[in-house]
Amino acid sequence: MLTAALAFSVAALLLTLTPGLDTMFVIRTSIASGPRVGFTGGFGVCLGTLVWGSASAAGVTAILVASSFAFDTLRIIGALYLTFVGLRLLWHARRAHGARAAGVVEPPRAPGTGWTPGKSASGLEAFRTGLLTNLLNPKVGIFYMTLLPQFVPKHAPVFAFSLLLASIHAAEGVAWFALLTAATARVRRLMARPVVKRALDRVTACVFLAFGARLAFEHAG
Repeated sequence: MLTAALAFSVAALLLTLTPGLDTMFVIRTSIASGPRVGFTGGFGVCLGTLVWGSASAAGVTAILVASSFAFDTLRIIGALYLTFVGLRLLWHARRAHGARAAGVVEPPRAPGTGWTPGKSASGLEAFRTGLLTNLLNPKVGIFYMTLLPQFVPKHAPVFAFSLLLASIHAAEGVAWFALLTAATARVRRLMARPVVKRALDRVTACVFLAFGARLAFEHAG
């Protein structure tokens, strides 16, 4: 069982370190609102991962494969949410630019995106965005349902060992986001300049929109 756990740890670590939506989200939130809020957003992502892993261990995620309606419903909701976050960030980044050009120091707050151009987001906002970004993606559930059984030894208790593997993945995510936010804190002053922030806002928004579009056209199989 130790060998299986170690093999999964390596595979999960490679997956965790692969740049993607979660990494971009944590970096952007850390720069805009500080490393503590960025880490809170990353913790939300990891909690979502643990929820999906637990659901897979309990066999709940099999519903997503057996029922195209359940999969498509969650997929569309997830795609809409990612699109909402991306579009809202783009709109407020543009508004922040217009406000700065007009001499306004601090643009209006952008609720619900997990960060705010020109003003720090709360940890709760970041946590909610990270959690929902993960939970509203049915492909994560199907991925877990496909991956976990490959690392469960024949004579091991399936549910308990699968839950252990999911916890390992979540712990690796927490450690990675802690390192990421600590590294971001060192360059935050440079990256937080208005020009850089606007560019990062737009890039992050495009990443959310791209993932939302891809999710909208995903299939269970």
